Amino acid sequence: MKKLTILLAASEVVPFAKSGGLADVAGALPKSLRALGHDVRVVMPRYYIVDKEKYGLKLMEGSLGVPMGPLGELWAAVYEGVLPSSDVPVYFIEYDAFFGRKGLYDEEGKGFSDNDNRFIFFSKAVMQLAKKLHLHPDIIHTNDWHTAAIPVLLNTTYAYDENFKNTGTLLTIHNLEHQGKFYKGAMDILGVGWGHFNAGELEEYDGINLLKGGIVHADAINAVSKKYAQEIRTSEFGWGLESLINEKAYKLHGVLNGVDYDEWSPAVDKLITQNFDIDAMGGKLACKEALQRRFNLPLRKNVPLIGLVGRLAEQKGIGLLAAAIWRLMELDIQIVLLGAGEKWAERFFSNVAVHYPEKFACYIGYQNDVAHEIEAASDMFLMPSLFEPCGLNQIYSLRYGTIPIVRATGGLDDTIENYDAAHKSGTGFKFYDATPEALIGTVKWAVDVYNHDKEGFGALQKNAMQKRFDWSEAAKGYEAIYEQIIAGRSDT
Repeated sequence: MKKLTILLAASEVVPFAKSGGLADVAGALPKSLRALGHDVRVVMPRYYIVDKEKYGLKLMEGSLGVPMGPLGELWAAVYEGVLPSSDVPVYFIEYDAFFGRKGLYDEEGKGFSDNDNRFIFFSKAVMQLAKKLHLHPDIIHTNDWHTAAIPVLLNTTYAYDENFKNTGTLLTIHNLEHQGKFYKGAMDILGVGWGHFNAGELEEYDGINLLKGGIVHADAINAVSKKYAQEIRTSEFGWGLESLINEKAYKLHGVLNGVDYDEWSPAVDKLITQNFDIDAMGGKLACKEALQRRFNLPLRKNVPLIGLVGRLAEQKGIGLLAAAIWRLMELDIQIVLLGAGEKWAERFFSNVAVHYPEKFACYIGYQNDVAHEIEAASDMFLMPSLFEPCGLNQIYSLRYGTIPIVRATGGLDDTIENYDAAHKSGTGFKFYDATPEALIGTVKWAVDVYNHDKEGFGALQKNAMQKRFDWSEAAKGYEAIYEQIIAGRSDT
């Protein structure tokens, strides 16, 4: 296929700023697209946490004018850098009044009151930047509600702009729960005309829904796993947009995220006690002992050690875990939890650790080295999510021979195959009902296999460690969608 010019716009990009999986995608996918020969550029806000010196950012000549309706024209600076270990350019939009803050979207869990203005500004700045660079993208790849205004702008304000006459848009949905819902006065800032404030485009309950507008106006939309692409068409997972997504199903795709095996592989991981791999597993036991020491757990090499790493948020099934934990503590197991989030959960799990110091340990917060240690040391990894668009920790776990115990939803269902004792096949243990009983029953099943079916558990580890979910495959999936978008636009 012809080599494309792709402008990927995201509110967060690894390693510069991260709050979730969106940043991982925005940091890894462009490099894999570049490896396929495409001209890929990335654009994101320059938050205070993005260190200009550390990343060698260079100030671009001239300011960037961004028309903001009643706020007038606002002037931004643009810095340029590259994604580490690549030649992919990254442009940073600097406007301190909007982005010169500690948090990306909130502070102390409270969303910024001007998030509508902040990300409408960013979306417009992306369009203005392309013009400033004389860049004529074949595709502008937008992500979640923060950049969902871009497809709307392209079809309205910039519809007859020569710079974008051959430009198509893709909107990737990383988490449909967050939609960018605001007071309808944001229509004036958006500046596309109140004619677009209707139930078929941007209006929802007399407010504005930016993600809804993006879904309507993008040439294609995709979710970050095939299962999640199906789930968001249902009332259980559609967050009120399921009927719209069903209406637009002709342009809906599912592409499973990849992972970076340069970072997440026990053979090369620099953050774990001892490296190991499928043919030399001794290091895993050394990692287990080191983790037990770190968390003051009894040094027992034969006890099933279960790891959890993630946000303590309802989506992640922490309510299920809390309801099940006292009965889980009746089992002969150890659990190590790393995460932060809802305050009740932080208090609750800290309290469990006090009551069961020989069985349950937790670290409230996030430390990357500890996350790696837990992946390497654990025998099993628990993800009881209520919904999971893709999920990455279960894929990391596979590579480390740490057997996932997951609820069969979204990417968890797509990436984990249930254990079959008769054929010694599968890569993990799945449960379907979002109930404490289902979670407890599945943990018991996994523990029973660990204790009494050593051959089966060894087969699970070998099956798991041979699995690969590479970004190069994901990039080919996105490339196919870009081709469809371009073909569709040339037909009109």
